[in-house]
Amino acid sequence: MQHFDLADARWRKSTYSGQGGECVEVASNLLGLVPVRDSKDPEGPALVFPTSAWRSFVTAVQASEFDTI
Repeated sequence: MQHFDLADARWRKSTYSGQGGECVEVASNLLGLVPVRDSKDPEGPALVFPTSAWRSFVTAVQASEFDTI
């Protein structure tokens, strides 16, 4: 497992957060990486994606390519 230094990450909460307490934060200031974490556990683990993979995910979400619960 690879570890990343996220000390310089500037986290921001999703504009859709606050609905039911399920909040996601992302940091987009790290070159080539987009870390994602649960805002209720800021000291907990973060998932780290290559920027291109995160961009593809966001595009797919915006295009409603995923089933909703």
